[in-house]
Amino acid sequence: MTADDVPSHLSFLGAPRGPMIRVHGGFANRLYRLDTDQGSFAVKELNLVDRRSIYHVEDVFRFEQAAFAAGVPMPEPVSAGHGMLVHRWVEGDKLPEAPVPAAYGFEIGEILARLHALDVEWPHVPTEEPTPRDWPELAERAAATGQPWADELASQVETFLEIALFVDTCERPGPVVLTHRDIQPWNLLARDGRPVLLDWELSGPLDLAGELASTALSLAKGPGFDAIEPASFRSVLNGYVAGGGALPPPGPSWFVFMIGGWLGFTRWNILRCLAGVEASTGPDLALSHESARNGVRGLPELYGRLPELEALLF
Repeated sequence: MTADDVPSHLSFLGAPRGPMIRVHGGFANRLYRLDTDQGSFAVKELNLVDRRSIYHVEDVFRFEQAAFAAGVPMPEPVSAGHGMLVHRWVEGDKLPEAPVPAAYGFEIGEILARLHALDVEWPHVPTEEPTPRDWPELAERAAATGQPWADELASQVETFLEIALFVDTCERPGPVVLTHRDIQPWNLLARDGRPVLLDWELSGPLDLAGELASTALSLAKGPGFDAIEPASFRSVLNGYVAGGGALPPPGPSWFVFMIGGWLGFTRWNILRCLAGVEASTGPDLALSHESARNGVRGLPELYGRLPELEALLF
């Protein structure tokens, strides 16, 4: 799909006022804005070619509908199908990658508690494949093809193997909840200082501790891990409790989802970079290079600071 195309199956959205406009920057999929005589819409073209996991588009859409009906601040879900998700376009301020104010984090925690209380059927049993251990081979291929981050990857191979072992062996006591799974600054807007939650396509079951820690840490830090604000982190957990949720016991399991997710995302982008071609779906090649480099540099740092992160839970 190109920005000039308006697929015929979107004709129910009204008469276009112009071509669809590509909104650049998506880390996994491609987003377009479509303005019609019935309003403005966000049309997300899902990358179904080389995804790390299956998109359950119709089930995600049902979950979104239930969340929207429950008053969760989010774009109105409009349709799902043909490898696309369509929502009403929502205006708001982009959230900087910096520690959020405590009031904002507190409301995110309350939103999570509301989501986890929804009674929505999820017909798919979560399955996890063993974490890939092919980091030595990837480093060799990166060096042979002259990737700009090849030397850094080669120096961290043993750390990546250690991270993979941690992801596979860390116990996750539960409970498992149906949730968003990807609350990050780039998936949030601020409207009148309050959150709007975007990009629900990764929704599904997840260990509660993993969802809370991933959300709280992403909202409590800057682009790296040098400036983690404990008050921002705790505000998410405090909001969750105030919204009726109960916190799991502290431990390393809180951070295994975030570490494992970033590990898989880094490997996926490395493979796209090694292919060396501009794919027709998903992120642009330049963005995959940026994501690969950020993972090669940032993941070892995140893993090395695990004891410090666990201290945030007390």
